[in-house]
Amino acid sequence: MYYVADGTKRCGLYTCKACGSRFLNVQIAPKIDCPYCGEQSFDMEIGPDEEMPEIVQTAELDEVVEGEENVERYDTLLSLAITGGNYDWI
Repeated sequence: MYYVADGTKRCGLYTCKACGSRFLNVQIAPKIDCPYCGEQSFDMEIGPDEEMPEIVQTAELDEVVEGEENVERYDTLLSLAITGGNYDWI
């Protein structure tokens, strides 16, 4: 599968309020870091006069998806937006 490992029986469906991305994650919490816009805003090379950037959790939990078939269905539907319907990556 694209977002979660094969055989996953429970995961969270998230929507990022900053970039609008929708994704699945095995971590289930009310808010988590967006894997798409969170990586771009965090810079590991900071100087001595700079402050550590604040990590903002922008992805909010929309739904808890349960059941192996439902997780696989959501994963396939969400991955179609990324792959453009190309199943060659499977």
